[in-house]
Amino acid sequence: MDTIDHFNLRSFDLNLLVAFDALMEEGNVTRAAKRLKIQQPAMSHNLSTLRVLFQDELFVRVGQTMRPTVRASKLAGPIRNALNQAQAALVSADVFDPATENRVFRIGMSSAVDLLLLPDLTARLRQVAPGIRLLSPSYHEDRLDALLDAGVLDMAVGCKYSPASRHSIEVLYDAEVMCCYNPALLRLANPVPLEAYEQADHAVISHSDSLKGCLEGALEFAGADLNVVAAAPDFMSVLLTARASPVIATVPARIARRYASMLGLALSPVPVDLKFPPVAMVWPRHAENDSAGLWLRDQIRDIFAAAPDDWRAMAQAAA
Repeated sequence: MDTIDHFNLRSFDLNLLVAFDALMEEGNVTRAAKRLKIQQPAMSHNLSTLRVLFQDELFVRVGQTMRPTVRASKLAGPIRNALNQAQAALVSADVFDPATENRVFRIGMSSAVDLLLLPDLTARLRQVAPGIRLLSPSYHEDRLDALLDAGVLDMAVGCKYSPASRHSIEVLYDAEVMCCYNPALLRLANPVPLEAYEQADHAVISHSDSLKGCLEGALEFAGADLNVVAAAPDFMSVLLTARASPVIATVPARIARRYASMLGLALSPVPVDLKFPPVAMVWPRHAENDSAGLWLRDQIRDIFAAAPDDWRAMAQAAA
């Protein structure tokens, strides 16, 4: 894109270009003034100013008309093009057609949301918006605001966000957890009793150097403790650990309902009242009215609204 000299343009009254174009069209000062709905003396003043700025007569009287000079004739085309582009920019709407849009959306997702959203959103886009592609880059929650500001991320979906963020935030659903275990390796009553839950070995999600990871704060708040024997940042690793070992994996309920039955794991409510932040969608306010972003956020809402029944059916089919 060519650089625009804003300082010089600021000193030029761009309305003069409109007056010039009207004079080219009408060939008469009075008729040009009428077209612009201004008085004839004002149009004469515009012509005088144009002559000074362009150092040319621009229009000379021949009989009852004003004939453009060579300089004016050369200016006419570029000025008309500039006015046409300005008019098109002012009246154009932000038109979005998912069937023809060609765009990459960069969505920061927590590890749980990656497993829940990416498969269904990709499948939906392949059907209705084949030109839209998804990139889910790794990011640190502490840098979320900066990444949204810089356009590195178009939006983020997860549970770690600041309610005081300067960006737009919408809660999608409350975060709940469930127990998953291999009934062939762990003989437990279902629902799992509190005593059995506390005495069992556990595998949990951890994105830090804490063995109890994401459950640590919730366990402390509930006054509970667990014997964690394995922790990993990936939910599939934790679920596969529960499949291979006599341990309980405590994972988000939506992850459990979607994937546990596929892995031959039993599901049970957690017998401890564990509290977690809700899962929310965050996007920059400067993109609030971007039609493509509005459409994509609608798709994400629909997917999470429909997910529990759809995933339960998938789990039953897999079983």
